[in-house]
Amino acid sequence: MATLFLASASPRRRELLAQIAVPCVTQIASIDETPLPGEQPAAYVERLARGKAHAGLAALSNSTDAVVLGADTAVVLDGQILGKPLDFEDFRRMLAGLSGRSHQVMTAVALVSRQAEAARVVCSDVTFRHLSEAEICAYWASGEPCDKAGGYGIQGLAAIFVSRIEGSYSAVVGLPLCETAQMLGDFGIACWQASAAQ
Repeated sequence: MATLFLASASPRRRELLAQIAVPCVTQIASIDETPLPGEQPAAYVERLARGKAHAGLAALSNSTDAVVLGADTAVVLDGQILGKPLDFEDFRRMLAGLSGRSHQVMTAVALVSRQAEAARVVCSDVTFRHLSEAEICAYWASGEPCDKAGGYGIQGLAAIFVSRIEGSYSAVVGLPLCETAQMLGDFGIACWQASAAQ
């Protein structure tokens, strides 16, 4: 069976792969994540996922049987990508915009090997209940939102903000497991392997 490399430093993506018993080796790949002029969010996350996977493959010296997984997630409100908050005011603006409304979370997953390449984009709708100013401030004080796209993590403390989700919960966390499992199968990598090596 091919060896799966994860082109991401995200512990959440490692945990999601471990959840479906797929062992992987981390192969961090750094790329420029600046959106291109006029680039649509779905095209943006797919380009980054493919870019990370290709960069990861290029960094491997012996990659004849390697498959590299790249992924990227964007929080999108009114067609605009919300990145990681720059500071408290940026975070406060983001959360105030998400409060009492629905937004989209787009996650792309890409697999590349020396022989093949595939990518999928999964879009989920997430609805927040109304957030008070005190809650927004308290959430920032927790430290959790600092490195999160859109300023929140659905798998963490911000779970209490989410009143409804339509789509893939795991994609909102960072990796759409249903689609990822199908793609891995196409690349000869099985889920539910006997032991998930760390």
